[in-house]
Amino acid sequence: MKEFLKAADKFNPENVFRDVVEISKFHRIQGSRDIVKATEYVASRLEELGIDYKFLNDIYDGKSYHLTLPSPIGWEIVEGSLKFKEKELTTSNSPLLVMAHSPSGEAKGEVIPIFREEDWEKADGKIVLVGEDWREAYRKANEHGAKAFIAYRKGTGDAFPYIGLFLTKKDLEWAKIPALTVPESVANELIEKSKKGGVEVEVSVKTEIKDRETLPLLYAKIGEPPYLLFSAHICHPKPGANDNASGSAMLIELARILKGNEGRIGFAFLWIPEYHGTQAFIPKVNLNEIYANINLDMVGGSEDRSNSTIMLVRTPLSRFSLVPGVLELFLKEVNAEGKSFSGSPLPSVKFKEYPYEMGSDHDIFNFYSIPGVMPITWPDRYYHTSADTPEKLSLRTLSIIGRAVVATGLFIAKAEKEEVERVARGFAMKYLGELSMQRKIEVAESLVMNGLSRDSGFLGLNVGHELESNGWVKWKEKGIISIKGLEYKNESIARRLKEIVEEDRMINVHLHEYLMLSELLDNEKAMKALKDEYGEVKEEKIMRGVELLEEAKIIEPM
Repeated sequence: MKEFLKAADKFNPENVFRDVVEISKFHRIQGSRDIVKATEYVASRLEELGIDYKFLNDIYDGKSYHLTLPSPIGWEIVEGSLKFKEKELTTSNSPLLVMAHSPSGEAKGEVIPIFREEDWEKADGKIVLVGEDWREAYRKANEHGAKAFIAYRKGTGDAFPYIGLFLTKKDLEWAKIPALTVPESVANELIEKSKKGGVEVEVSVKTEIKDRETLPLLYAKIGEPPYLLFSAHICHPKPGANDNASGSAMLIELARILKGNEGRIGFAFLWIPEYHGTQAFIPKVNLNEIYANINLDMVGGSEDRSNSTIMLVRTPLSRFSLVPGVLELFLKEVNAEGKSFSGSPLPSVKFKEYPYEMGSDHDIFNFYSIPGVMPITWPDRYYHTSADTPEKLSLRTLSIIGRAVVATGLFIAKAEKEEVERVARGFAMKYLGELSMQRKIEVAESLVMNGLSRDSGFLGLNVGHELESNGWVKWKEKGIISIKGLEYKNESIARRLKEIVEEDRMINVHLHEYLMLSELLDNEKAMKALKDEYGEVKEEKIMRGVELLEEAKIIEPM
C-alpha cells in the first residue's frame, strides 16, 4: 500500500489550482459558447502533457434528447441590468444577474414579492420577486401576465445565486418574459420597500437564442481497456471554482500522473456538461470497456471557509464494487495527519463515507451497470453563487482527494492479485458488518458477492459469485427520470410523479436504486435489498412511482 501512497505524492494541488483559475474565467452555462471554450482549454492542456484525446461532441438545439433529458436551447448572454432608486446592478457585477436561458426583454413596473399562492393574483402587469421553486414560478409568472421575473435564494447574502431555466424550444412557446437573479440582500431590500409604499424597478435583458450550439464531450484514454474512467462536469456559471472547475482541473493532474502507469486496467478521462453530457456520451462508446467510474465533483471545498466535509458517496448496493473500499482506505491514509494523545493517527479534515446518493454524473454510470463512486466536499456555503471563487478553495482538500484518487487508480492497476483480493474481501466484510449493526439484512450479501464477481471478471481476481436470480423489470428508457421529459409525453403522469419525488429527495434516490435492484432481483427481494441498504424507506410511494413509470412505458415487467 505504501508504494502507491508514495507514488501519489507526485500529485501537485498547485497545478490543479492554476487550472481552476483558468477554467473559472468562463461562464460555462449549458448551451453557451463559453462551455465549449472551457473544454477547448482542457484539450490544450492535454496536448501540453502529450495525452491523446478526442471530441465526441453532441448538440444543444432545444428539441433533441440526450437519452431521457430534453436538450436546452443554445443560448448566450449579451447584457443585462436592474435599476431601482439610486441602485443599478449589471452583468458587469456578475453574469449571474441574468438567469441562465432567459429570453430577452425590457420591463418597468412595481415589484410584487410572491410568498403565498394567492399573491399570484396580483402579478398581472407587475415584476414578481420569488425565493423558491423558481422554474415552476417562472411558468406561473408568464401565465399570470407578469412583466418580468426576479429570483433570489435564501442564504446567499450579497452573492448572486445560480438558477438555470433549461428552456427548450417548446418552452419558448410560453416563456416570454426576462428573468433575473439578485443577491438575498437586494431581495430583502426590495421586499422591505414593497411593504413601505411599493418599489418600482427597471429591467433590461439582452440574450441570443441560437438554433444550435456544440455540447462538448472531451474523452482521453491511457492504455488499453478495461478502463477506470474518471469524470468531471465542466459546466456551471462563472466563476464556479469548486463547482466544478475543481473536478475538471483535477482530472488534468490525474492524467499527468497516471500516464504510463496503466496495468491490469487502463485509465480514461471524461469532461462533460453535467447529466446532459454524460447521457450524450453513453451511446457513443463501448460500455463493456469501462470497469468503473470515479466522478470528481466539488473536490476543493475548505473546512473553514466553506464549512465543507469530504464525503465519499459509495456505489449503490445494486452496483457493489471494491472501488469505493479502496478509495475510502486511501482517503483515510492520506488524511491521517494528526495524532491522538497516544500517537494514533487522526483525520486532518472532516471525512465521512455515505451510502449511494444522487446528484452528479456517477448516477448515469450506475444506471448503466458501471459502478460509480464520488468524492465530494459538502456542504459549501458558496454553492451555486457568484462567491464560488478560486481563493475559497483549500489546497489541503485538493491534495487529500487527489492523492487518494491517484493511489486508488495505481492500486487497482498494479497491486498484486492477492493484495487486491484481500482488500476486496475486507471491504465486503466491513460493508456488510456496518449494515448488520444497524439492521437485520436479508439480501445484501448476495449482491455484494455479485459485485465482487464483476470485479473479478474485469481484474482477473477470484472473489465473489454471480447472482442466481433474475430481475423483474426491464428499464426501457434508461437515464435520469426527467419530470420535464415526462411532461412532454404525459402531463398527468409527470404531475403525479413529481408530487412523489419532490416530497423528499431520498425518495427519488430510492426509486432509481429500486429500479437498478429490480434489474437483478424479483420484486420482493428488490424491496428487501433496498431496506437492507437504507433501512426504512417509503415503500408505498416508491411502488406508486414504479406504477407510474410502467404506465409511461419507461419500464416494463419481464
